[in-house]
Amino acid sequence: MKVCVIGLGRFGYSVATTLAEKNMEVLAVDSNDAIIASIKDSVTQAVCANITNEETLRNLGVEEMDVVVVAMGENFAQSILITALLKKRLHVNRVITRSINTIHQEILTLIGADETIIPEQDIGIRLAERLSSPFEEFFRITNQFSISQIPTPASFIGNTVATLNLYKSYQVRCIGIKVDEDFIPIAPDYSIKEEDVLLFVGKESDLKKIARL
Repeated sequence: MKVCVIGLGRFGYSVATTLAEKNMEVLAVDSNDAIIASIKDSVTQAVCANITNEETLRNLGVEEMDVVVVAMGENFAQSILITALLKKRLHVNRVITRSINTIHQEILTLIGADETIIPEQDIGIRLAERLSSPFEEFFRITNQFSISQIPTPASFIGNTVATLNLYKSYQVRCIGIKVDEDFIPIAPDYSIKEEDVLLFVGKESDLKKIARL
């Protein structure tokens, strides 16, 4: 996948370098020479450019990108202009734009942004969910459907996944165990051990029933 990240503040820099670490082809763009110098060895290509017009964007080859991340959320007017150019003039397939508030978010959606994010808000929500959650780890996929990491309940020890019949009893599925920092898929005949940390998928309300066993 080819990704262009425009704006290399703390958010954009983190997005660009993390994508590169995951073997994505990353074009990083910023108007600050020092930032470009610091990131150039960590991404596929780093370009110092002041992106204010369509010609500059075309010269960068953004039309060939699978995704463009507009990360300079602090500059309200510039992020709107760049997003509009990317979607309305260059017809980039997918544009994700950082926003600074809900009004900014609504405007970006109206001009065609495929996705908008408010990083500070998202981080705050995740922190609140983690602090109020009975799970060791919790990953929301949709408003209802989630993945959770839960230590083995005492009543599960020695039973196989199939014997527990978790979907019938709790409407959740056990799909793996955590080993060090990895998750390992398990078969229905896997016998659950006391030290296992189990990975479940299902609705949040049903996952909480398992976590409280």
